[in-house]
Amino acid sequence: MRSEQYSLKQRAEVHIDDLRKIVDPTVFEFQTTEEVPELNTIIGQERGSTVMRFGLQVQKAGYNIYVSGIPGTGKTTFTHSIIDEIAKKDVELFDWCYVYNFSNSYKPKSLQLPVGYGKRLQADMEKLVENMLTDIPSAFNEEAYQTERASIVREHKEASRKVFERLNELAKSHGFVVRQSSSDYVSIPLDEEGKPMSEEQYKSLSEEELSAIKAKSADLEVEVLKFSKEFQDVEEETEKRIEQLDERIALNAIGHRIEKMRNSYADCQVVLDYLQEVEDDILKNVSDFLVDDEEQHPLNALLSSKQQSDFTIKYQVNLLVDHSETSGAPVITADNPTFYNLIGRVEYENRMGMMATNFTKIKPGFLHEANGGYIIIQARDILTRSYAWEGLKRALHTRKLSIDNIGEHAGLMTTTSLNPDAILLDVKVIIIGNREIYQVLHFYDEDFSKLFKIKADFDVEMDYSVENMSRLASFIHTHCKANDLLHFDREAVAKMVEYSSRIAGHQDKLSTQFNHIVEIIYEADTWAKMENASYVTADLVIKTIRENEYRSNLIAEKMQEQIAEKHILIATEGSTVGQVNGLAVYSTGQYMFGKPSRITATTFVGQNGVVNIESKSKLSGNIHNKGVYILSGYLGEQFAQTHPLALTANLTFEQSYGGVDGDSASSTELYALLSSLADVPIDQGLAVTGSVNQKGEIQPIGGVNEKIEGYFEVCEQAGLTGRQGVLIPHQNVRNLMLKRHVVDAIKDGMFHIYAVKTIEEGIELLTGMKAGTKSEEGNYESSTVFNKVATKLKRYLDHATAANGMQNKKED
Repeated sequence: MRSEQYSLKQRAEVHIDDLRKIVDPTVFEFQTTEEVPELNTIIGQERGSTVMRFGLQVQKAGYNIYVSGIPGTGKTTFTHSIIDEIAKKDVELFDWCYVYNFSNSYKPKSLQLPVGYGKRLQADMEKLVENMLTDIPSAFNEEAYQTERASIVREHKEASRKVFERLNELAKSHGFVVRQSSSDYVSIPLDEEGKPMSEEQYKSLSEEELSAIKAKSADLEVEVLKFSKEFQDVEEETEKRIEQLDERIALNAIGHRIEKMRNSYADCQVVLDYLQEVEDDILKNVSDFLVDDEEQHPLNALLSSKQQSDFTIKYQVNLLVDHSETSGAPVITADNPTFYNLIGRVEYENRMGMMATNFTKIKPGFLHEANGGYIIIQARDILTRSYAWEGLKRALHTRKLSIDNIGEHAGLMTTTSLNPDAILLDVKVIIIGNREIYQVLHFYDEDFSKLFKIKADFDVEMDYSVENMSRLASFIHTHCKANDLLHFDREAVAKMVEYSSRIAGHQDKLSTQFNHIVEIIYEADTWAKMENASYVTADLVIKTIRENEYRSNLIAEKMQEQIAEKHILIATEGSTVGQVNGLAVYSTGQYMFGKPSRITATTFVGQNGVVNIESKSKLSGNIHNKGVYILSGYLGEQFAQTHPLALTANLTFEQSYGGVDGDSASSTELYALLSSLADVPIDQGLAVTGSVNQKGEIQPIGGVNEKIEGYFEVCEQAGLTGRQGVLIPHQNVRNLMLKRHVVDAIKDGMFHIYAVKTIEEGIELLTGMKAGTKSEEGNYESSTVFNKVATKLKRYLDHATAANGMQNKKED
């Protein structure tokens, strides 16, 4: 039996060369990273790179891109680099302006202009207004204008006089004279001498005379109405002539300037249309440019200036987007993608307690600036800003940018505001986030899959190859050069490769979580400069990794102290029935570490099957519960083919006061259960990790390095005996990248790692007793663990049957 056990241990023990992958520095042809070329592409993300390049080339609606991956894989840096590269190509861009709408001031007009025209038009209109403010008043102050206007006024007075004379002649024939009041014409009766009656004369008239005068007055009023129309015609004709004169003078003053602008923008119809509207409005409102004598008073100077500023605003141009200095397509990073920062806004100012605005207060958003190019947004940023995500989706759906008041979307009462013309939108949106956010959006937002048809996945690992190792060396060189760091010698680069493989948790992979690599590069440079070294060496890299770990492992050390002081009970020697050292991984955010946990099982006659105490205490997660349910399936297949199980078994993680989840301890729990049923003790020097299925096959788990190292520290502190070790799933051998001091202890025979494929192999290693093979009759050979288990379960069934029989007799 001992020879069989020794043979099994030999077969199962992991070879020293498989415990850690060592990088030979001579695979590198350089001596230091000074000699390697700079990195000009991303490392290990061929899939993500290919998808990104394709997605950026598709110029169809809905082909926006979601870049998915965990933080630190370089997805943000790569996204910027590849977009910057593609954005260098020439694209058709436009300047965008808002101008005054002379038909509806609440709806400013948008102008789509060729690149450079926006700035030109803005400057030309400013110059035009400046010239108008001097040219128009000057033209109206010229003697020629004054003479012609005076002539029109004289002609008006003469025409009015002639009409008035005719009116008075008619009035005299009726016994009246007509006098003009401030607002109307008044008829006064004449006396016998043909002179206007005085008030005393009028009062002395008899009733008959008064009645006669009133009758004549009524007849006269009918005739006066006819003359009133003539007076109005004369007035209107005069006003029309003065208006035409003013327009002609104003046009003479500014017409040549507007015509010059028309020639300058002859190839841009929207500007020509706008200039025509400007000209029409100027001629219609010439009086705005003329300063009355009253306004010349010093007390009115400030008010006059304000009024002048207000009326000239409508001739300004609000240059919203200017691409006159843009090379290639615009690339915008939306670092604070609020609703207004994305879509744009209309700003207000306080004027004497009133909130006022106009089209010059329209401000662009990130999407305006990115129009015709690319915008990069972090998923978490936009999803945590109120209404920003909805605003982006609406813009992408309509392919237009409408500047709205957020109060309208919130259902709040809003004041009257501007409603600017929508701007055509042509932009490629790249959202960067993790896989969890992608899944939530994909399944719960029906618009997401329509708008973001491209998903670029960034992997967390890449193949372990000389090519990728050389690229990692170039990555180090690039950071050293860009940040004035000391370069690494090739032995140090070899240690960085090993560290990368450790992060990846796989001997045949390298990590693409470059944020961890960059941390070590920066910190190793600091340690090297503190020691006045010329280069970063392998020893400095090892020290850096150790110090980096030291800064974060306080909790791990405290737990280690509790185990050493027996506050947490962990046995590393001896044998105990129904008790196994399980292994768990803890995370404090930046640091992961493993520690053992005592798992115990008790078994007795009953009908409850396998009871998960953690689950009963509501400390167990769903995956852990599933792992425990699988144990019942295994026991049933192995030991209950001919009779039922009359068993109650309690399983628990001793001294566990927090939640437990995951199935990596399910094989450990099964070993404890089998030991309790067989009354066979388990070697406490061995710890176990591994998942199990209903067929008894051991399945791989995560965090194998941390688990092994955590148990090794406990054993080392208690004293290594040469019999201690860890059972791991055989599939996890390729994940081993153990620390050097653990490998050295294993090499010296003071610690062991066993790769296990089945429960049978594991129970034999733990107990030193053969598991047992089932015969065709369904029986296990004697003196085996499974035979003892089967015997115990049969005895439980007999006791349960007998107890049920006695209970039935009592009831009878």
